[in-house]
Amino acid sequence: MIEAARRAVEAARKAGAGEAEAYLAEDSGREVRVHGGAVESLTAATQRGLGIRAWIGKRVGYAYGTDLSASGIASLAERAAEAARIADEDEFAGAPSPDPGAPVGLSDMGGEGAPDGLSDPTIGEWSTGQLAELALEIERAALGADARIVGVEQAVYADSSERVAIASSTGIEGEYSSSSCYGYLQALAESAGGRETGLGFGLGRGPAALEPATIGLEGAERALAMIGAEKPASRACPVVLDPTVAASFIGLIGRGLSAGAVQRGRSPFAGRVGEEVAGKALTLYDDGLDPEGFASSPFDGEGVPRRRTPLVEAKTLRTYLFDTYAARRGDASSTGNASRAGYRSQPSVSTSNLIVSPGSLGFKELLAEAAEGVVVTDVAGLHSGVNPVSGVFSVGASGRAIRDGELAEPLREFTIASDLVSMLRAVSAVGTDARWVPFSGSVKTPSLLIGEMTVAGS
Repeated sequence: MIEAARRAVEAARKAGAGEAEAYLAEDSGREVRVHGGAVESLTAATQRGLGIRAWIGKRVGYAYGTDLSASGIASLAERAAEAARIADEDEFAGAPSPDPGAPVGLSDMGGEGAPDGLSDPTIGEWSTGQLAELALEIERAALGADARIVGVEQAVYADSSERVAIASSTGIEGEYSSSSCYGYLQALAESAGGRETGLGFGLGRGPAALEPATIGLEGAERALAMIGAEKPASRACPVVLDPTVAASFIGLIGRGLSAGAVQRGRSPFAGRVGEEVAGKALTLYDDGLDPEGFASSPFDGEGVPRRRTPLVEAKTLRTYLFDTYAARRGDASSTGNASRAGYRSQPSVSTSNLIVSPGSLGFKELLAEAAEGVVVTDVAGLHSGVNPVSGVFSVGASGRAIRDGELAEPLREFTIASDLVSMLRAVSAVGTDARWVPFSGSVKTPSLLIGEMTVAGS
């Protein structure tokens, strides 16, 4: 793959590009959905392609394709160069340069500080039949947990294996492989008051890392805990966000800390670098080299080495996340946060692994600290319910009451409202129960105690 990337760069230069970059990606994935003890659907797909960026002066062109023959690469390179010739000039356009302060090159990709074990070689050894059985085990575990679990909306297993190679005329070069998989289900618990759902999930580098019984039992327990749920009274009170809900909010905050969002005027954190934006209990950083992170890689989508970037420390917003273009536009340096959806897309700023440092309080201690309030275990409509400019949100939620520092009755059909900056400033304690959550990017966070938030119920 790296040889094909090198040939593509040479072809683009021959076609007239001043600088050129080639990004080659191959990925394969499988998904199994089961319902009622039978396989409902099975999909498998593999794609491989090449994207070329060509720069002529301050103009950039992009072309992609799947023909990796000599003639196919040459044709693609000519298209990229031609696209550059007719593009509008952009004063910030330019090829990324190697970072002199970080290792670049194939020989350095496994060096100190680089992630290790990003790919599980056994993932391809599991047959589709074995994967279907794993998903069925998840479903059976939930159904066998309690007689009140009357069904499972769906149990799902999905995996992905990726190989990436990148080369550029400026000297950037590297390749890596990675893999990931996850399983999840929504269990259904029934009572006289109706049906409640509960989410269970697990993730790993390969299917052997998943524990079907644990995933199924988590979904069952969360569904059972909601039986008899009612609306809470409307008030302002302490709110504990469990890790899955906290991850959804942290994922949104990460988007707001993208320099691209800031430069477009679509972030509540614009102009706040150096300001206090969070409670002292919260430390947030982006780490593209965390060996457990499912967005980890030696380098980002344009070959700039990944790194650990502190975002919020000691109450203060330290920086935004940058790719090369946003860095030039903002008179900064890339933080190694260029991301691509695949070979068809050009890079843009995105988080890698967003991580909230764990605190010192266990979940029961967080409840005791809150004394009275609400635990939120699920939110609905979060992405559409947040204003991207102001950060103001009002979203539907469900969870449990906190009474005398302990979990009490289940709650549903209420809303929580605040804005992202005020919510961060109100974080008064952080739990020890950190876990990776895959539903809002790659996020690892424990439970968060928000000192006060508006809860609207009955």
